[in-house]
Amino acid sequence: MTSVAISATGLFTPEQSISNAELVTAFNAYAAKFNADNASAIEAGVVTALQPSSVEFIEKASGIKARYVLDKAGVLDPDIMCPRLPERPNDQISVMAEIGVKAAQDALARAGRTARDVDAVLCAASNMQRAYPAMAIEIQEALGIEGFAFDMNVACSSATFGIQTAADFIRAGHARSVLVVNPEICSGHLNFRDRDSHFIFGDVATAVLVERADIAPAGSWMILGTKLKTVFSNNIRNNFGFLNRTAPEGVGATDKLFVQEGRKVFKEVVPMVADMILGQMAELNLKAGDLRRLWLHQANANMNRLISQRVLGREATEDDSPTVLDTYANTSSAGSIIAFHLNNGDLSAGDRGLICSFGAGYSAGCVFVSKAS
Repeated sequence: MTSVAISATGLFTPEQSISNAELVTAFNAYAAKFNADNASAIEAGVVTALQPSSVEFIEKASGIKARYVLDKAGVLDPDIMCPRLPERPNDQISVMAEIGVKAAQDALARAGRTARDVDAVLCAASNMQRAYPAMAIEIQEALGIEGFAFDMNVACSSATFGIQTAADFIRAGHARSVLVVNPEICSGHLNFRDRDSHFIFGDVATAVLVERADIAPAGSWMILGTKLKTVFSNNIRNNFGFLNRTAPEGVGATDKLFVQEGRKVFKEVVPMVADMILGQMAELNLKAGDLRRLWLHQANANMNRLISQRVLGREATEDDSPTVLDTYANTSSAGSIIAFHLNNGDLSAGDRGLICSFGAGYSAGCVFVSKAS
């Protein structure tokens, strides 16, 4: 079977960042105005008063301290509380494709590749800016890549599912080099007026160049094995779509944005992911001591702590399982790739690790890798 490697990764980080303190100030201003405007209904018990948020609440619940966004002003305006990204005409590159191209260019440069070296582009992300034409084809066009391209959505696991798909194309002989691009404008699907989730997401784009191992550059990462898993659940959901862009009469519009049952997700996803990882480790004859580093999905610090502990059999250190959640927040499919991108340069040839993602669906994916010489 053809061996496959990750030749390089790329990262685009927006210039604007929002601290927890800034986010709390905006939310609390909105909550105070809502409570004042609905004082009579609240007193009558018809409407529930909004509770204020706090920096302490956010950090205890998630471990998040800040997040990068494409539009800070819109998110922090208590009268808007969502990003305002002007729609572009069709003859201009779309916002999602633009940030995906920047991450892809970074990955290509790090691998010493040009567009002529790439056979396919997969745009794997939790939300697509439009139904068609595919974002992947727009990115392909902008980069000047021949071959084929398509979009895929497996929510927060899109990147790992994309990596396995790219590896499968290469193993089957359909491509030698595949770009997996993960543009995530998560601020666009977040309800910044919901105290329980207004702090969760940020914006970013990552890219992963997957290639035949025999053409991969020095210092690439051999893919030892991959595993994907899905289990249907309503506990993380976003109902926005072309059939239901507006809410039916008497139904709130909040389900057209990100909604979740956080406690249920925590309780169900942690054991599912840990068992999947351990099962794949057994198939690959890997022991806990064989793993130099875990690059886990950046959704919740407490979830990562428990998953790492189950996999390693002990409490993980920051070196064992690095965190980018504190500065990037949850960036959906891009999270584990950011962690890998920023925290693999110190590893040596032969060191092995795990890139793992998990989220809505439920979906989970793991990619075991080994540093090549």
